[in-house]
Amino acid sequence: MKNLVGREKIKLGETQLKIIKSGWGDEAVDNSVVEKITYLSDGLKVKGYLVYPKDTSKKYPCIIWCRGGYGNAGAIDEFNAAGIFGQMASWGYVVFAPQYRGNLGGEGKDEFGGKDINDVLNIMKIANELDFTDTENWGIEGWSRGGMMTYLTLTRESKFKAAVITGGIANLRCNADESEFMKKLYTPALGQYKSKTFENNCLSRSIVNNADKLSKSTPILIMHGNKDKRVLPHDSLDISYKLLDLGITFRLLMFENGDHFLKNYRAEVDKERKLWFEKYLG
Repeated sequence: MKNLVGREKIKLGETQLKIIKSGWGDEAVDNSVVEKITYLSDGLKVKGYLVYPKDTSKKYPCIIWCRGGYGNAGAIDEFNAAGIFGQMASWGYVVFAPQYRGNLGGEGKDEFGGKDINDVLNIMKIANELDFTDTENWGIEGWSRGGMMTYLTLTRESKFKAAVITGGIANLRCNADESEFMKKLYTPALGQYKSKTFENNCLSRSIVNNADKLSKSTPILIMHGNKDKRVLPHDSLDISYKLLDLGITFRLLMFENGDHFLKNYRAEVDKERKLWFEKYLG
């Protein structure tokens, strides 16, 4: 049975394409193909994106990109998919980006780090159905909630040769009383605030409590703004201490006065991401 059950190239207007070229570079538009896809995950039809270089005559390393937010809030629209993933495809990668179950018409329910981790793992199977993927060469990236998804994925799969996490959630519990954004974000998914269910979910989905389960062979680039008011900077500091103890290769970059989106450091962040993947994926 095929895992990729639907695919459709996106179509953007000339004005949108000009903005994308201005923000992400001409290559993001001229050298990439962006498709909306539907794929199977635990028998559910889940939505996502598949983005790849226009030249499909050779095989490219693969990167999974884990989005942030919860539910449809934070879902990646076609415009941003063309920019973010088009840029990555122009670097020479095939990008697989799950929207997670239950979102944008997908089946199931977004569980914020529960069974929806399978949506990240199962999207890898699509690569076996494509002729232009190097299925032995995988990277993974996540921003915000997507950082949490990336950490949790790395506890279950050691195939990834590189990981990039920006503003990633590493400790749900420690953010509960410190960030109203975080409280609003995960309470609908994890249970009544401070209930036993909530506490158990926070513990099990906080990588600082499960760092020993992380892949020991995946180098991790961690970036965080030290003025992030949404996912607090100490999340990345806390997990870094764990990585040091475990001997896992990583690099930590803290950006002075950087917010959650690192808006003032976009060029520098993109440069570091690109260099990290080039170093470990080729």
